[in-house]
Amino acid sequence: MTSEWRTIRAADFIDFNPRLSLKKGDIATKVAMDKLKPFTKKIPETEKAEFNGGAKFCNGDTVMARITPCLENGKTAYVDMLDDGEIGFGSTEFIVMRAKTGISDPQFVYYTAINPVFRNVAIKSMVGSSGRQRVQQSVLEELELSVPDLDEQRRIGDFLARIDEKIALNDRINDNLEQQAQAIFSERFEKVSSEDLPAGWRVVSLGEVATISNKSFNPLKEAKRILEHYSIPAFDEARFPVFEPSTSIKSNKFVIDTSCFMISKLNPTTKRVWKPYCLTENAVCSSEFIVYKAKNEFITDFLYSVINSNSFSDFMCSHVTGSTGSRQRTTPSDTLSYEMVLPTEDELTEFQSLVSPMYAQMRINAIENDKLKQLRDSLLPKLMSGDLDVSGINI
Repeated sequence: MTSEWRTIRAADFIDFNPRLSLKKGDIATKVAMDKLKPFTKKIPETEKAEFNGGAKFCNGDTVMARITPCLENGKTAYVDMLDDGEIGFGSTEFIVMRAKTGISDPQFVYYTAINPVFRNVAIKSMVGSSGRQRVQQSVLEELELSVPDLDEQRRIGDFLARIDEKIALNDRINDNLEQQAQAIFSERFEKVSSEDLPAGWRVVSLGEVATISNKSFNPLKEAKRILEHYSIPAFDEARFPVFEPSTSIKSNKFVIDTSCFMISKLNPTTKRVWKPYCLTENAVCSSEFIVYKAKNEFITDFLYSVINSNSFSDFMCSHVTGSTGSRQRTTPSDTLSYEMVLPTEDELTEFQSLVSPMYAQMRINAIENDKLKQLRDSLLPKLMSGDLDVSGINI
């Protein structure tokens, strides 16, 4: 660590919950807690809403969840989507952190907030009843931070921000590619009337062209394997599998391969549709997914587009069982009765020549993002402690 680094009390380096003014009834940009993605810098979605209370922030601020399990799940984000001078607001369960002029850099403050050292102190400080525990802000304020001079803070913040910007760009590209693929599918097939089909087209049930795969895997019988696990939390966090030892998994899973495509049967109002990457031979998924395989592998991408369509989502939602709330499920076998238009082989070939390269690029981007996140997470604590000099890194 160079002599330019110093120890400073967090409250002298970061302005916690700084004062900003919004009047009750004002219409302002709102950031809801459930719109933040785990361990993601960018705020993906906002809305205009009437202000009746909550945390207030402006561009350059960091918002961090103070309540369990949102904090543990990595809900910390950087505010940069507001207009100049605009004040936004969000959940009362946010802690807002702002850089102090001439002392700290806004980007460096954000990376301080996601540094495991800072996060661990925040998590350990939580108090309250089970399920409603909250961070003690006073503990964070007294935390001693090791920080460099302002110029070095900016260099570190800019370096890490470039990695996050590339991750965000890949996410936007993938969102755009998926929207394009679904738009092509909708234009070609969903607008065709089943009563006036072109020659050679026919109406079929999903069960006529696909099967449900229930090949089960018991992790307790394979204690030494590292599994490529496609779980519901993994989808929600990054739409990328987690790699974990079978000993850490307590329930049976489904075995999957690259010929599979799947959709969550749990709470289908939240659409979770996945084409697994199967980077290893040990790919498994949660039993909360319905795993399909095309009877003719040639039409796999077409059938993926079918289950990714709004009409299929509506069908799933209309066939749920269970009490109203967070534990509704669609019965897998019911989905096989879904009726769809099956075009001619020539039409399918043309369609897949357009969308299959899109899905392939999405896979490449997702894998690159995982590598970028691993790089960022390995470098961040070293850069934020001064153990690694940012000027000596080339990526």
